Amino acid sequence: MLLLLTPLGAQTITGRVLDAATGEPVSGVRVEIVDPPAQTLTGAQGRFDLRDVPPGLHLLRIYTTGYQITRLAVHVEPGAAREIEVRLQPAALRRAESVTVEAGPYASESEGSLALAGPELTNLASVLTDDPLRAVQALPGVTSSDDFQSQFALRGAGFRNIGLYLDGVLLHSPFHGVQSDPSSASVTLFNGDALDSINLNAGPIPPAFADRTAGALDLRSREGSRDRVTARLIASMSNVAALAEGPLRRRKGSWLVAARKSYLQYIINRVADDQGLTFGFSDAQVRVSYDLTASSQVSASLLHGASGLDRTRGVFGPNAIFTSDYQFTLAQAAWKYTPNSKALIVSRGVWLGERYDDRNIEPVTLGGGNYGEWISNTDAAMNWTARSPFEAGWSVRRLREDRFTVRRALNPPRSIPVNAARGTGLRLGGYAQQSWFFGEGQIRLSAGGRWDRHDVNGLAAVSPFASLAVRGIRVAWGQSAQFPELADFFSIGGRRSLRPERSRHLSVSWERRIRERTRVRVEVFERRDREQLFTPAGEPRLVNGRVFNPSLTPRIENSVEGRARGWQVFLQRRSANRLAGWVSYSFTSSRYRDAATGLEFPADYEQRHAVNVYGSWRIRPTVNLSAKWLYGTGLPLRGFYREESPGVIFLSSERNRLRLPSYQRTDVRLNKTFPWRRVHFTLFAEAINVFAHDNYRLDDFGSYDQSGRARPRLEKTLPFIPSAGAMIEF
Repeated sequence: MLLLLTPLGAQTITGRVLDAATGEPVSGVRVEIVDPPAQTLTGAQGRFDLRDVPPGLHLLRIYTTGYQITRLAVHVEPGAAREIEVRLQPAALRRAESVTVEAGPYASESEGSLALAGPELTNLASVLTDDPLRAVQALPGVTSSDDFQSQFALRGAGFRNIGLYLDGVLLHSPFHGVQSDPSSASVTLFNGDALDSINLNAGPIPPAFADRTAGALDLRSREGSRDRVTARLIASMSNVAALAEGPLRRRKGSWLVAARKSYLQYIINRVADDQGLTFGFSDAQVRVSYDLTASSQVSASLLHGASGLDRTRGVFGPNAIFTSDYQFTLAQAAWKYTPNSKALIVSRGVWLGERYDDRNIEPVTLGGGNYGEWISNTDAAMNWTARSPFEAGWSVRRLREDRFTVRRALNPPRSIPVNAARGTGLRLGGYAQQSWFFGEGQIRLSAGGRWDRHDVNGLAAVSPFASLAVRGIRVAWGQSAQFPELADFFSIGGRRSLRPERSRHLSVSWERRIRERTRVRVEVFERRDREQLFTPAGEPRLVNGRVFNPSLTPRIENSVEGRARGWQVFLQRRSANRLAGWVSYSFTSSRYRDAATGLEFPADYEQRHAVNVYGSWRIRPTVNLSAKWLYGTGLPLRGFYREESPGVIFLSSERNRLRLPSYQRTDVRLNKTFPWRRVHFTLFAEAINVFAHDNYRLDDFGSYDQSGRARPRLEKTLPFIPSAGAMIEF
């Protein structure tokens, strides 16, 4: 926030209100004096004028929906005038200090990525779950047809090949849910209000992101406020959350604390077909930052979450999970050093731990596991000149995993081991990237790569990267590597000689600005995958007209290769005034081949046609209306199935031949703000799946008999659900 003294006349307060992140003038903002009461609205250029103000000290409140309320003490001398400039902080994804550089509406995006900014995260995260990854699911090109899960797919690739990086650290399984059941509901483990930025890279993946082949979701946590102590309390139909933050010791540091507690299980009990989706969760985050010197800062953070399943109704067999418990902990210490204006070094030490335990109704343990990592990484950035930035970094990850699964037999009662994995590993990696800017930024060239090695298989992978952008046209090419998990190396069906999965990306895009805040982007892409992990003997099917029964512990092979290609186009407007949002269309075609069997099939997550639409309109200073519409053709019904007649399914010799029905969902949300003297109260109202479209997901593979009749279990996802919530900010 910047105050300017300007002699403009007798006892007036004039000024301008801007968006802190972009510098855009914000119209329709209410500016008011508390005592004596007086108010006005900002005009088209964000300007306001309060006349005939009595001399003395006045408290100003500046507010509109989607932004934090700003309180400002202004002293007016008799016969004098004050001019002020106020920069409003977005209600979500906000920085601790005001931004004084007008960066533009798309400055938060790294080259080739898509970002969520400001109110977009709040409006898209859903009142029902308040999950930042639910907001990501609405981005152009993202496939998300399972309403119960936070995970998503990109261009035919599942979430297993998409990395989620929090402050540069690749997270293993940061989701509340039942860890041994991939079909269980899931919620992201961290609070969206504690994030500073979200960027999605769909490929080619920049060298800084390790160990994933299909995409990278880069999340950066934020510091607490160094201005003053603030707090907010949010309650919805599914959970309650609280966040507090403030300065440390003369604003040389800051602290932030956030926590959530769900009662989601009560809702799922009423809307889901299966009680197996019923679970609850809680999580908490703490972050402290402190400036040792003007060039050196230290920070520490802790993220802990717990979730569990507790089936209190129904009849369950001996191998059905009745209760589960999952614990996740991420502890991090970091040191940031800026020796001069051209260099930055950030070093981190991280410990990550996960533990889960699943039991049946007896109760007897059906499975459990422990996973842990010690991580050390350092990233450095340097500007050789103003037009030649250089980035480099290295990382060391010490991994360990111990997990098991059993099946319960009744005659006689005993536990039969099905699978187990125990082992450790050391992952080393490093990257470097050099960029050059020519012609006042009209030409940008980047080249670099990374090197990775895993000590379990003793193999190393080199992944080059290059991109060239000339006047809105960008060509990017790169390779990526993803090593198997420890569970793949050390399970009964795995082996230590498994090779890393590899991908090669090529992307050509064209982007043009239509005025400052609107853009259109067209992109053509291709991803070629090889050495993909697969279990050729892991699914029932027909072989020479006879039923093939899969092994309980199928062997894992690097046997699949193929490609996914397509194109997407989207039109986006990002503005603090009037309409904002996007309209996008994506087309994806894929073809893969299993070398072990010779079978060809489309990708498991191939969504041929997808349309993502999002719009937001600030109707009045205190009212905002937003809506999203998602449409996608049906995903393959993973496995070997064919439909002889409606509802009658048999095993097939062709994989991924049958598809789920198309997915369609419309959500509408209304935010209404009530500014009181000392608090900021916002009411959220939301309608999910407004038109009650029947959307389905594959819950599990079900059963089959030796005649070939199969009964895969499909499950309806969310019906029409009205939801509401409220936020109080102090």
